[in-house]
Amino acid sequence: MVNIENQNFDQERALYNSDGACLNNCKFDGPLDGESALKESRNISVNNCFFNLRYPFWHDDNLSINNSEMTDKCRASLWYSKNISINNTRMHGIKALRECENVSIHDCDIVSPEFGWSVKNITMCDSKAVSEYFMMRSENLSFNKVELKGKYSFQYITESFFDNCNFDTKDSFWHAKDVVIRNSTIKGEYLAWYCENVTFENCTIIGTQPLCYCKNLKLINCKMIESDLAFEKSEVEATLVSEVVSIKNPKSGKIVVPKVGEIIRDDPNSQGEIEIIGS
Repeated sequence: MVNIENQNFDQERALYNSDGACLNNCKFDGPLDGESALKESRNISVNNCFFNLRYPFWHDDNLSINNSEMTDKCRASLWYSKNISINNTRMHGIKALRECENVSIHDCDIVSPEFGWSVKNITMCDSKAVSEYFMMRSENLSFNKVELKGKYSFQYITESFFDNCNFDTKDSFWHAKDVVIRNSTIKGEYLAWYCENVTFENCTIIGTQPLCYCKNLKLINCKMIESDLAFEKSEVEATLVSEVVSIKNPKSGKIVVPKVGEIIRDDPNSQGEIEIIGS
């Protein structure tokens, strides 16, 4: 492996098609404003580096990024790449991580309005993210101890697992399929509409009109706070441990709840059972 240390690159495709390079304390910045520094590269290790230019990692394979920074000018930093490890790194550019595969993210700070679109096989732990559209149409996600502030997150994801996470994001998990969420807090409006085969276990759900138009929805030992008009037209099996403000027209299944402020039945097709077990 070739060692490249303490250098500055700003030309177009500065290290294009590299194979077996270890970059230490390098900067990708400067007046030439060149793009695509490491495009089409393989077996690359990046340590303590600074990226202030666009599209550095496209079509790369076997990439490790550690203790580095990608600024807001580092747009679309990782596209069409695979076998990626990112640790203790700031990722602050828009449209990072798209159409990538086999990605591990640990202890990272993410600020990226469109992050993680159409990614396959991604693990993320001990990280924080601010993202408007987060993980759109991705599959096989495994998240642990991730904090997210967002808007339209996890839409159309499939075959994913989340544990010990804290999400503050509206319209999240829309059209999600085959997903399990455990020991987590999800705050926001209109949670998981149109989802299929989604399970929430030991979770706290906060916000208006959650979990409507769902198929094969399961809630196990969950709290619902400030949740009104819940479960409209959903197929649901739920065991709740807190009061629900209101439940509206569940399509089928059974909801067990200690207390509910209002039950709304104005749809003749609403056949879901509601059992109130509190005093």
